[in-house]
Amino acid sequence: MAFLDNSGDIILDAVLTDTGRMRLAKGDGSFRIAKFAFGDDEIDYSLFDALTGSAYQDLQILQTPVLEAFTNNDSLMKSTLLSISDENLLYLPILELNEVRSADVDRHTNSMFTLAVNKETEDKFNSSHKVMYGSNPGARHIEVDQGIDSVNVPATMTLSSDLVETQYLITIDSRFAQIINETSTAAAPVAFVDDDQIAHYYITTSTSPSFVTHNSNTSTTSTAECIDGSRGTILKFRLLADMTLHGGALFDDIGSTTDMTDNTAGSSSNYKYIDSTIGVKGISTGYRVDLPVRFIRFNTD
Repeated sequence: MAFLDNSGDIILDAVLTDTGRMRLAKGDGSFRIAKFAFGDDEIDYSLFDALTGSAYQDLQILQTPVLEAFTNNDSLMKSTLLSISDENLLYLPILELNEVRSADVDRHTNSMFTLAVNKETEDKFNSSHKVMYGSNPGARHIEVDQGIDSVNVPATMTLSSDLVETQYLITIDSRFAQIINETSTAAAPVAFVDDDQIAHYYITTSTSPSFVTHNSNTSTTSTAECIDGSRGTILKFRLLADMTLHGGALFDDIGSTTDMTDNTAGSSSNYKYIDSTIGVKGISTGYRVDLPVRFIRFNTD
C-alpha cells in the first residue's frame, strides 16, 4: 500500500474487491461488474480556502496525495460518497450505538462488548457483570440506532425515505463468532467470507427473523433514545461464539490474559482474551461504526 502523488491531474486507480477477483478467477463467463463505489477517506475539506481566488480555493484538496487502490474489504473506503437529490438538506443521518434502551445493551466496564465463549466461562458471571453469553446466548445484545442526531430536527419529524437505512452490512472475523437474532439462535445470512476470514452479513428489513425494525418512538428521553432528532431504523443482534474458541488454542496463538471481576469468592479470576471489532455499515448512506468486542475464556492453565 502506498500514496499516489497527485499533482493536480485526474488519477483513476481502480481494483476489484477480493470477491470480484474470486468471481473473475472462475473463468466461467459469469463475472459482471454490477456495482462500484467512490470514497473520500483521505480528503480534508477544511483545506478549502474561500478567501483565495476562485480558481485556487480547492487547490490544496486537489493536490492531496491519495492512497492507491487496495482490495482489503474490511478497511477499504470507510467513508463512501452518495448522491442526494434534496438540495435543502442540512443534516445527514448517522449510526449510533444505543446503550440506554435497556439493561441488556451497554458494554462491560472495560468499554468493550465482552463475550464469554463457553459455558464454564459464562458460569463465572451474572447479569451485573455485563458479560454477553456466547455459548448459551441470553438477553444481552447489541443495538445500533439510525437517524439524525440533532435537536434542530424534531424526533416527531418523519425522516425522508431516501435517508432511512433499510439495509446493513455487518462484518466480523468468522473465526470468532457469528451474528444471530436478538431473541433466537437463528443465524443471519452470510453473504460471503473473504480471504482474510472476514464474514460479511447483508441484513435488511425483510430478513427473517427480524434484525432491523423501524423506530417509531418520538420520545426525547435520554433513558431510551440515543438519537435526538428524526429516527430511521434499529439494528439488533447477538453473537454466538465459534466452536474454534471453545478449545482455547486460538487464545494461546493470538490472545493475551487479564484478571476480571466475577463470581469468584476472591472477587476476580484470570481469563484469556482476544480483542477484535465488528463493523456495522448502512448501505444507503455509507455511514459506518466499529464496535470493540473482547472474547474471553476462563484460564484453566
